[in-house]
Amino acid sequence: MSEQRSPEGGRYEDELVQALPEYAERVLDVADLIPAGRVMTYGDVAEWLEQGGPRQVGRVMALYGGAAPWWRVVRADGVLLPGHEQRALGHYRAEGTPLKEASRAAEGHLPRIDMRRARWDGGDRAEGHT
Repeated sequence: MSEQRSPEGGRYEDELVQALPEYAERVLDVADLIPAGRVMTYGDVAEWLEQGGPRQVGRVMALYGGAAPWWRVVRADGVLLPGHEQRALGHYRAEGTPLKEASRAAEGHLPRIDMRRARWDGGDRAEGHT
């Protein structure tokens, strides 16, 4: 068995390398299930799948999420995705996603997602869930 190393120098498990495309597909399928105006955290998606964790979901979204509704998979603190704040904000406003507007004293600050109101728990484990 050949040993593969990650860019950071750590070892990859051969099984995880081979499973990534399937896992990525499953993460993106969950992102597609999230209704407009609602969000799930990276950790919520991992919990839904009963596999991986927030970092793995974030990595999948960063590498493969461009065609999925990426703005619906968010940080648990509701902070908009760094570097994509304006694009995400446009989606949130168009979809009516609950936001906590920045105070007037916080000039130049962006709103956050109102996680209490916007978070989607998957309802009854939506039909077609894998």
